[in-house]
Amino acid sequence: MKISIGTKLKDGPWGGGNLFAINLGTYLEDKGYKVVNNLLDDDIDIILITEPRRTSESSAFTHIDVQRYLKYTKADTLVGHRLNECDERKNTKYVNKYLIEANKTADFSIFVSQWLKSLYLDQGIGVKEKHVIYAGANKEIFNNIGFTYWDKKEKLKLVTHHWGANWNKGFAIYKKLDELLEDKTWKDKLEFMYIGNLPKGFTFNNVNVVDPLSGKELANKVKENHLYITGSLFEPSGNHHIEAAQCGLPILYLNSGGTPEYCKDYGLLFNENNIKEKIVQIMNDYDKYVEKVKKYPFNSDIMCSNYEDLFIEMYNKKEEILASRTLELKNNFIEKIYYQYKKKNMKNE
Repeated sequence: MKISIGTKLKDGPWGGGNLFAINLGTYLEDKGYKVVNNLLDDDIDIILITEPRRTSESSAFTHIDVQRYLKYTKADTLVGHRLNECDERKNTKYVNKYLIEANKTADFSIFVSQWLKSLYLDQGIGVKEKHVIYAGANKEIFNNIGFTYWDKKEKLKLVTHHWGANWNKGFAIYKKLDELLEDKTWKDKLEFMYIGNLPKGFTFNNVNVVDPLSGKELANKVKENHLYITGSLFEPSGNHHIEAAQCGLPILYLNSGGTPEYCKDYGLLFNENNIKEKIVQIMNDYDKYVEKVKKYPFNSDIMCSNYEDLFIEMYNKKEEILASRTLELKNNFIEKIYYQYKKKNMKNE
């Protein structure tokens, strides 16, 4: 089976969508599948749309490109759509409508949380095959080997990390922690490290800021700490807290977006009014939470295995799916000539 994943891969620190595509592609290739990140081959069996917005640096192809592939190259290719974004996450006003429109090209959909699935169902996304597959990080990199256990004698080391610098990543909470550390009582028992990018003009006064890291460098830096906090709002899934939990750190998290689906039972829920109390609570019961997070159920192997199972299921139902496909694809002679010319040139590059 040949599978095309619609992500333009990047090296070094980047967002969770890039890590997803790398992990899934590597897993599938190890299992003997052929994996590409474009639409140049004539024998693709399954196309997975991951970022249909052409303006995104991560987009390898859009849903329009997929429609042209179906029209002019291979009509019986199955199309999946992984949804991992929404307006609520970045206070935008166009993403949901655009993704709902892009989703019309797909034969089946994958959401990264029940919360995101419900959000799109409420906003009118179609009634095709819908599945939830939870995200996960590479366990060869993000694991609890070398995790720094808090001995209750030194300061508790709190950490978070983000590639994105959008305010909804949690900077209202992180600023509150920065202000808390102005208090000598707290400064004597707590440190806070932030790894990643910051909003333009945003500064900390009492926080150890580390430039963006990736891979083992990131995992090792996270494991220098004892406790993780995420202040992210409306995250469909979020990779940061998954990586931290896999590294052995209990999680402080908000009741927002899909985050509780990933963090429940592996830390403590907090809000901006009780953050001090929750830090104290987790300090008092630290051993208990460290033991709980050892059973954290998400990683990229589990995620990728679920994708493989879904691809096999969809492929085995191919005739049924194609028979029920409602997407109207009208051939256009001039468009076809241009498509073939462009495809030939891209192959020769």
